[in-house]
Amino acid sequence: MAAELRVSRSDPRQFTRAATVASQPLTTARWCARQGWPVHPLAPGRKTPVGNCGACRAPGHNRGACDCLRAGGWCHGFHAATLDFERIEQWWGGRPELGVGVATGPAGLVVIDIDAHARELPDRERLLPGVGISDTVDLTGLANGFHTLGVLAALRGAASPADDESTLRVRTPSGGLHVWYRNAGGHRWQCSAGSGGGRALAWQVDVRAHGGYIVAPGTVTPAGVYRPVGAARVPAPLPAWLARELERTGHLPSAAAHGPRPVPPRARQAVIAAGGGRGAPERVLAGALAEVAACAAVPEGAAFSEKLNRAAFTAGGLVAAGHAGEAEVLRALQDAAELARPGQEHRCRAIIRGGLSAGLARPLTLRGRV
Repeated sequence: MAAELRVSRSDPRQFTRAATVASQPLTTARWCARQGWPVHPLAPGRKTPVGNCGACRAPGHNRGACDCLRAGGWCHGFHAATLDFERIEQWWGGRPELGVGVATGPAGLVVIDIDAHARELPDRERLLPGVGISDTVDLTGLANGFHTLGVLAALRGAASPADDESTLRVRTPSGGLHVWYRNAGGHRWQCSAGSGGGRALAWQVDVRAHGGYIVAPGTVTPAGVYRPVGAARVPAPLPAWLARELERTGHLPSAAAHGPRPVPPRARQAVIAAGGGRGAPERVLAGALAEVAACAAVPEGAAFSEKLNRAAFTAGGLVAAGHAGEAEVLRALQDAAELARPGQEHRCRAIIRGGLSAGLARPLTLRGRV
C-alpha cells in the first residue's frame, strides 16, 4: 500500500511531503471503506485521533447528542468513524497529512497488537494470565510480545499469529506487528492492553476490537510507515484456538450486557421475497441476504458491515453476469439492511454502494448450480 521511506523527525515539512507521497491517505481510507471498515482521521504524524473541538472538550459534554457527529465532524475519535465516501473525501481530500484509523468493532475485526518494547520482565503470573509458569522454567531470552504469544500458541499446539501468512499483517514503526483477523463468529470481543489490570491475553500483546481502533496500513508517522508484510491483504477468520483464549481471558462482555432479540418477521420476509425463486441465482442471493437479516438477532458484534458488504458484492456479481436486475437486488439489499439495522440507512447505503460496485466488476459464475 505504501512504499517504505525514511522520514526526518526534525523536519515537519519533510514529514508532510512523505505522508502525501507514501501514504495516500484518501486512497487508504477509500480502500478500507470498501472492505466495510469504518474509518476516522488520525492527527498528523501521530497514531491518535484528531482532537475534539472546544465544545466537545467541555465538561459534561454528551457524546450521544453531539452536534459534531450528526454534522459529519470527526470529534470523538473512532465514534465518528464512517463508510460514507462523501465524508471520506471531505476529511482526507484536502488534508493528506491526516492518518487513517479503523474502528475495529463496527468493522467486524479483531486485531492482535504485538509489541516489542524494551521493558523489564514482569512477574511470571503476568506473562500469560491464567497460565501458570513454573519457577523451574528458564525464561532467559523472553523479552517481548512476540515471545509470550509464541509460548501461548505453542502450549495450545498452534502456530503463532505473528507467523500467520494467511491473514493481513502490518509491521509497525516501533518493530511491533498488527495481525488482523475477521470476527467471523459475530462475538462482541473487547479490547485489552498488555497484562495490566482486568482482561489481558499476554504480556506486551494488546487486543483491538469493540471499543477501540487500529492504525490502517500505509499510514505514515515520523517514526515510519505502517507497512503490510507478506502477500495477504485481507483478514482471515479469527482462529478457533485464539477465540477460545480470548474468551478464557475475559474478552467477552457479560451475557446480560446485550440480550439477543429474535429476527423480525419482516426481515425474514425480505429474504424470502428477494430470493424466493428456486434457481441457483436466487438461492445464492437468498443465502447472502439471510446472513444480513440474521444480524437483527444481535444488536452489536454480528459483523454486520462485513456481511452486508459481502451480500452486496455477491449481488453485484449476479447482476454483472446477467442473473439479476440491479434495481431488484439494490431494493432487496436495502430492505434487509434496514430491517436488521433500523435507523442506520446512511451507513448501510455506503456499504451497499461499495460492495455492489466491486461486485459489478466481477461477474459471478454459477458453474454446475443451474
